Amino acid sequence: MQNNLLSLVIWVPILAGVAVLATGSDRNAALARWVALAGALLGLIVAIPLATGFDTATSAMQFVEMKAWIPAFNIHYHLGVDGISMPLILLNSLITVLVVIAGWQVIRDKVAQYMAAFLVMSGLINGVFAALDGILFYVFFEGMLIPLYLIVGVWGGPNRVYAAFKFFLYTLLGSLLMLVSMIYLYFQSGGSFDIQTWHTTTLGMTAQTLMFFAFLLAFGVKVPMWPVHTWLPDAHVEAPTGGSVVLAAITLKVGAYGFLRFILPILPDASRELAWFVIALSLIAVAYIGLVALAQADMKKLIAYSSIAHMGFVTLGFFMFNPLGLEGGLVQMISHGFVSAALFLCIGVMYDRLHSRQIKDYGGLVNKMPVFAAFFMLFAMANSGLPATSGFVGEFMVIMAATQVNFWFAFVAATTLILGAAYTLWMYKRVVFGNVTNPHVEEMNDINPREILLLGVLAACVLAMGLYPKPFTDVMHVSVVDLLAHVAQSKLP
Repeated sequence: MQNNLLSLVIWVPILAGVAVLATGSDRNAALARWVALAGALLGLIVAIPLATGFDTATSAMQFVEMKAWIPAFNIHYHLGVDGISMPLILLNSLITVLVVIAGWQVIRDKVAQYMAAFLVMSGLINGVFAALDGILFYVFFEGMLIPLYLIVGVWGGPNRVYAAFKFFLYTLLGSLLMLVSMIYLYFQSGGSFDIQTWHTTTLGMTAQTLMFFAFLLAFGVKVPMWPVHTWLPDAHVEAPTGGSVVLAAITLKVGAYGFLRFILPILPDASRELAWFVIALSLIAVAYIGLVALAQADMKKLIAYSSIAHMGFVTLGFFMFNPLGLEGGLVQMISHGFVSAALFLCIGVMYDRLHSRQIKDYGGLVNKMPVFAAFFMLFAMANSGLPATSGFVGEFMVIMAATQVNFWFAFVAATTLILGAAYTLWMYKRVVFGNVTNPHVEEMNDINPREILLLGVLAACVLAMGLYPKPFTDVMHVSVVDLLAHVAQSKLP
């Protein structure tokens, strides 16, 4: 079991998705839901031993599996996790369970296909985080786009086809450049697609620079970094609630993860030389996109722009080249997974009742939904970076790291605490407080036990990470220190 743990983490959700599809048409919708929930819970259960059996004292890959896949090209089914990837697999497995429960009553059309898409995507994303072979990574990286494309394109809003195509085309262009870079690395490393072998492959500065921009586009679109971010608000607005949750909580992290697995260790000289470029893009995302969020009338669009600003913190932390910044970026990734998922679920709760995401259609919600208003307040505060919530920890670490590098980097980054509070709390004030002006709000009921369970789990995660982040940083620390030591060494011939 220990030797095949990562395979179980990948294939259990995928096979569960196939089983859900086998339940057939919507006449068996109840069966499809229960099979999906069982599959998602089983996927989470098989992922838990990754945490309980993880050795925090080593930066070496753990739970390694390796089998020949395409021997002619030296391609292997090679899996392993370290302190950087293991927490992301756990986050993905947890969010998948919540998404299945979130769609329980809301999705009434093509239920089996909807649930199966999320389960298959969950397994493929776990594959992205566990793959140690370049081609295997690429297959999982591209494969996860297909279920997400279908989720947005089939169950989304009125402009769903446009949003799905835009998302697909943006990500496909970057991915093709990444594939070209991988083929070049294959020949430069003596015919190997092993990612860890690439980490020690000697490359000239010109090659490093060209590949830096190729990988930057591939992963930067996924993060998404400014200015290749415009697909995200469209995708969020059109996606069903579950699609928005997975998109914000998990798929954006795939892009950030690529920085740590490919760009920094394979191209250390180019990374140090061009750090200013990524820092500039990150600071623009933090400050400018925060201002854009202030102008939004649609709650989903506001939180989508908020995600871009918060992910700017992640990439900023990575290119400070100190443990505090890199760990802060990773903590921010996990925290953003909890907070963004919770906020999109909150918007979904309101949309299910009123069928509107416009801020102006609400007001006085606390009078009709006091329990919901309390949960929404916690997540709004976490999104604003309130101390004792997970949203504060990562941002504080990155700002501290930026201070050590350049005061003005830290100054611009810290504006997100002001802007984040401005757009999040202004939205909260207009939606929740005041008198009930819309007669439809008067008819709204407070959250039911299923919704309390969803928001309660995420509230516990947000508070636990905010009050005691040490277990998270302990898991990451050795891998982060080892990565930075590797990046500090030149790989020029």
